[in-house]
Amino acid sequence: MRLLVLFLFTTSAFAQIGPDYERPATATPPQFKGVTWRSATPSAHLPKGEWWKVFNDSRLNTLVAAATANNQQLKGAIARFDQARAAARMSRGDFFPTIGLPLNAERQRTSENMPSPFPLNGLRYNGPAYNAPVEFSWELDLWGKLRRQAEGTRLDAAAAGDAMHNVLLGIQAEVAMNYFKLRTLDNEMRLVREAVGLRNEALNIATARVQAGAGSELEQAQAETEVASAEAEISSLQSQRDQLENVIAMLIGTSASNFRIPPSTTSLPRPPSVPSGMPSDLLERRPDISQAERMLHAATARIGVAKAYFFPSIKLLGRGGFQSGDIDFLFRPTSLMWNIGPSVNVPLFSGNKNRWNLTKAKADHDEALAAYRQAFLAALADVESSLAMIRNLGTQSESLSRARISSERAAQIAKVRYEAGTSPYLNVIDANRTTLATQRATAQVSGQRLIAAVGLIKAIGGGWDQKLPTQVPETTPDPAAQYDGDEKKGFFSRVKGWFKRD
Repeated sequence: MRLLVLFLFTTSAFAQIGPDYERPATATPPQFKGVTWRSATPSAHLPKGEWWKVFNDSRLNTLVAAATANNQQLKGAIARFDQARAAARMSRGDFFPTIGLPLNAERQRTSENMPSPFPLNGLRYNGPAYNAPVEFSWELDLWGKLRRQAEGTRLDAAAAGDAMHNVLLGIQAEVAMNYFKLRTLDNEMRLVREAVGLRNEALNIATARVQAGAGSELEQAQAETEVASAEAEISSLQSQRDQLENVIAMLIGTSASNFRIPPSTTSLPRPPSVPSGMPSDLLERRPDISQAERMLHAATARIGVAKAYFFPSIKLLGRGGFQSGDIDFLFRPTSLMWNIGPSVNVPLFSGNKNRWNLTKAKADHDEALAAYRQAFLAALADVESSLAMIRNLGTQSESLSRARISSERAAQIAKVRYEAGTSPYLNVIDANRTTLATQRATAQVSGQRLIAAVGLIKAIGGGWDQKLPTQVPETTPDPAAQYDGDEKKGFFSRVKGWFKRD
């Protein structure tokens, strides 16, 4: 008997059916197109976790903090994470025995023909029966089924945490991208307003020339057209700005009717430079890749659960307490009863359910493996695209800067020659249009470079340094969430309230 008990407990401690998880091999490139990432310590001046602070914009910092605290999509992701953690903790309870106290009082009638070691001769019992037992049940984890189940739910919780951080990173990136788009529109509107002022000056000159008999009404009409066209462009840009403002309001969880971002009068900041020592294994820290790997790990564990159903299961059962037909004698020593012993379930036939359950578990694993490889490939593509965009926009910015300087000089020359009467007004119009176009293109590329930097930060999982443990962001609690109106009531008041509810 002692050897049997020792065998059961040692088997439960060491035996575990199913494959152990091994990370699939992935081809991590030593370098990306045009940028070599070598393993080194990231730059110390860059913030850890709060990646948006590399842009040194206080208003952006405020908006990201508001989105973290109030975004409803993030709150939903945190709630799903809480659900997964609660499920993981519930699964750990399967390792422990369950003990219950099923008190009951009933009226019963026994059969006169029930099995009995002695003749009943018509005897039966018809009357009350009172039971006050303690029931005990404990399943021995002989083949590791419970451990594999707990492993799977624990990894589901970790994957939900990664999904939460993926939502958080996406929201923060969306706030930053839309904010820089809005700042770009502010710069464009400032340039167009300056152009309106200059064109009004040109209109005044054309009007004066017509009145003096030195100009034609055609020149005056052309000048009026240029002013009106520029003013119309301001309205178009303002419409785009209003839409972006509403999107940001939704991201930070506030009403668009009461949300305003004052126009900025400063130029856009320079995009942060990519550290040359940024290791390529930062891709492993992307929340979506981590989530896909944890789901693959969980699917691997569930293969072991499916295999364990082919093996016998053993439960230790016990029941003891008092049983009597008269409540006055219920707790007397003569009413004591008990039984204890193992319950063994040997799976002989299940209609092939266990077989197909194992097939399904293996197919789930294959699906999770494909999702993991796809997530890794998508991450590589995201980084390559972001790096290419940053590189190309940098070259484009340098070219536009030269074009802007030359176009401004050409506009000034055309203006002087027109005022001197040696050049037609059409040359002034063309020069002014070209100048405004290059100025706006320069502002747009500056904004796109900042947006591309945000895209790269998002592509590598949020910041150059990602060694922080999984943390739940601090959000503003919703007054209607986790509310229990009975929490301050007494027990009987709560029970009474249950029966009043629909």
